[in-house]
Amino acid sequence: MLGVAIAFRPHALPSSQPLVAAPARSTGSALRPVSTFASIADPSMRSLALFEEAGRVIEHPRCMNCHPRGDRPTQTAAMRPHMPWITRGPDDAGAPTMRCATCHRAINFEASGVPGNPKWKLAPIEMAWQGKTLGEICRQLLDPARSHLNRAELLHHMAEDELVGWAWHPGGNREPAPGSQAAFGALITAWLETGAACPV
Repeated sequence: MLGVAIAFRPHALPSSQPLVAAPARSTGSALRPVSTFASIADPSMRSLALFEEAGRVIEHPRCMNCHPRGDRPTQTAAMRPHMPWITRGPDDAGAPTMRCATCHRAINFEASGVPGNPKWKLAPIEMAWQGKTLGEICRQLLDPARSHLNRAELLHHMAEDELVGWAWHPGGNREPAPGSQAAFGALITAWLETGAACPV
């Protein structure tokens, strides 16, 4: 009976409206510049302080979401398990039937809120950061067997890689990582030059 009523008294469907992307929120949180640490005379202590400042980026959800402890990434500032359910796959870029690039395109898709970058994928499982201390992460970074990077490659990854750079330009209403990639890269450079000390 309801079907007959609908058929004889149709209503126009609501017209679609474009979605307006929310402006990115600013954390208002700059990274302290390398010069701030110049007064620390002991190079090892200065190196440690530099890495702890860089750790504000490393431990931020924009980075942690791509360094999960298992095969499923997390998302949002709350680091919730990724929905829909996906897995890292053999090359960290998704399973053969559900690749990361299926949804994550070359750039952010503001209409749906899906973030994007041409290199979108998870960090290797050997570089899982979630649930680890900053000191443990530091030692992972310096271990080529786990990071798959020598020190020059590590610096390039942190300071210049565009996928890492996405953390400062996440789009939508996502909170960007503190500071800028240039400021972060300067901290990592100075940390390496002063001995690459790690927190306990």
